[in-house]
Amino acid sequence: VNQHEVVQIQSALNMAQKGDKNYQPKLAVVVVKKRLNARIFKRGMGGGAGASRGGGDQGGGGNPPPGTIVDDVITKPAWFDFFLISQSVRQGTVGPTHFNVVHDMTGLKPEHFQRLSYKLTHTYYNWQGNIRVPAPCMYAHKLAFLAG
Repeated sequence: VNQHEVVQIQSALNMAQKGDKNYQPKLAVVVVKKRLNARIFKRGMGGGAGASRGGGDQGGGGNPPPGTIVDDVITKPAWFDFFLISQSVRQGTVGPTHFNVVHDMTGLKPEHFQRLSYKLTHTYYNWQGNIRVPAPCMYAHKLAFLAG
């Protein structure tokens, strides 16, 4: 992504900038992965067999609430990445979405990237709740499928 797409986007922005010197766009490229084998459970008070199976506040474990961000223990120290639980499930275990910021010229704090990512999961017009990935990713997926 850094070697091809980011370079092409930056050259297009530089061409657009030649016409107007006051135009100073900032670019951030985030890779979003939703097909993960990782599962995240909230820390429980109890324990025992079945305590970390899905379903809310039963037992001690269970699914974390929507909006949960994990950016510390299971992430890679050399990367700017985090996991986001953006939705709740009625049955089973909720799966996190992995975000990796591969290029950042915006100067935003990690908390701002995380909050923006979570808020964008609420803005998909075909669904009344929140979705697993941010809405621009879903729109890009639909457009790529239609273009075929």
